[in-house]
Amino acid sequence: MTERFEDVMAWQRAYRFTLLVYKTTAMFPADERFGLKSQFQRAAVSIPANIAEGYRRIGKADKLHFFNIAQGSLEECRCYIYLSKDVGYINDTTFQELCYSLEEASKMLNWYCKGIRNNAYNRNED
Repeated sequence: MTERFEDVMAWQRAYRFTLLVYKTTAMFPADERFGLKSQFQRAAVSIPANIAEGYRRIGKADKLHFFNIAQGSLEECRCYIYLSKDVGYINDTTFQELCYSLEEASKMLNWYCKGIRNNAYNRNED
C-alpha cells in the first residue's frame, strides 16, 4: 500500500516520460510552439496528472475513470512520437528512448488498473 501518489510506480514512470517529452520538445522548431509541441506536452502532462487525481478518488469506478483518461493520453503521446519522427523532429535514438519510456509507463499503468479492478490497491474503499 502507498500513502502518496508519488509512491505509485505507474505515476513515477509517467512522470519520467513527461520530463523526457519536455526535454525532447524543447528542441522542436519555434513554429511548433502552438502545434505539435504544445499538444505533445499537454498529453504527456495529462498522464501523471490523471494518475494523481485518480489516486485520491474513493470508488473503484471513479479511480479507473481517471486512469482510463491517463491511458488515452498515453496513446495520444504514442501518436505524437511517431509524428515527431516522421516529420524529422527527432532521430531514431530519441524515438526509441521515447517509445521505451512510454511503454514502461503503459505497462505500469495497466498493471495498476488491473490491481484496482481486482481490489488489490483499494486503500480508500474500506
